[in-house]
Amino acid sequence: MYIEREINKNFRKIADAYSVIALVGARQAGKTTFLKEHAKGLKSSYLSFDDPDIRNLFEQDIKKFERQYLENSEVYVLDEVQYCKEAGRNLKYLADKGKKMWITSSSELILGKEVLSFLVGRVSVLKLYPLSLNEFLKAKNQKEFAKQMLQRNIWEHITYGGYPKVVITEDIELKKTILRDLNTTMILKDIANTFSIENIGSLEEFSKYLALNIGNLISYEEVSNNLKLSFQTVKKYLDAMEKSYLILKIAPFYRNKIKEITKQPKIYFVDTGLRNLITKNFDSELDGKLFENYVASELIKAGFALNHWRTKSKAEVDFVIEKDKKLIPIEVKINSSDKIERSLQSFIEVYKPKKAFVVSYKGEDKTKEFKGCKIFFTDVLNLIEMLEKSI
Repeated sequence: MYIEREINKNFRKIADAYSVIALVGARQAGKTTFLKEHAKGLKSSYLSFDDPDIRNLFEQDIKKFERQYLENSEVYVLDEVQYCKEAGRNLKYLADKGKKMWITSSSELILGKEVLSFLVGRVSVLKLYPLSLNEFLKAKNQKEFAKQMLQRNIWEHITYGGYPKVVITEDIELKKTILRDLNTTMILKDIANTFSIENIGSLEEFSKYLALNIGNLISYEEVSNNLKLSFQTVKKYLDAMEKSYLILKIAPFYRNKIKEITKQPKIYFVDTGLRNLITKNFDSELDGKLFENYVASELIKAGFALNHWRTKSKAEVDFVIEKDKKLIPIEVKINSSDKIERSLQSFIEVYKPKKAFVVSYKGEDKTKEFKGCKIFFTDVLNLIEMLEKSI
């Protein structure tokens, strides 16, 4: 079953303009399926660098690789390129020989200077995450729904996540098994192997620590002390997990360095289903931090860059979006009321945004105003749509 993805439009725009399109994102997010779908109707070839013979020939003799594999097709889908040495240099050679390539990677290492510096002007990069809420609803063939039906769908999406194979599986225990296998693959292969991490046990313990502390400020020193890991190891693990699309690191927003408190990031998981698997908790009752994580993930999937805001006087706004000098604060609540929280009021008083949002799992849509700022109370699905129109 093919699920139409929201990056279709952007992909079609660039498909003819670049020799190389790099599609990056977590393993099993649907990258290969997406490219194979777009290759239909074209004379195409598919090669996976998971295959050691294909990988070794690519690394050892690019001309032999070209003669062996890259003949007589319009486009070549090259899967999991991050495993290859000299990827940038060899891809440049092939692009300059007129080969059209769509490449995938489940690690952001492919975006580093060792690869991209060779492909300037030849490559466009797209990110593909697990299914967004809108994509999830399409996969479930949900076009119209009442408020309670939307809440049930959101609950399932939060609880088991958006990996396509998980979404299209109806059996609950099978969903958990797929998530368990996916976590093992990501920890052992994509993270440990790619980033040369030998102590798998400490990496698993580290991922569980983060999963239990979503939405909290992360202090490297505190994590180091709690898990008995060196400061450098903590930084290495965080970097590896972020570049493997397992976690999101949300930096603070501040302009007043005296009043606004911290440089510490908040950590969220890209997929809440995978986070729930790591914590072994698929509770039917959502908590505030899990829903906050879910909203962060949906905003990132929609292409928004996020910050969080906190002052020394403990005023705090969950997310701040800044684009073209426009600021939009976003508060996240499980249950919405008519109340405008004091922290949101503080942000509005200081930065004078024109719009603000309170997004909730349960609550009625409404609009209020505070000191010239329109505050929209809404659900996750409408939040994304309204933001896309606002910015």
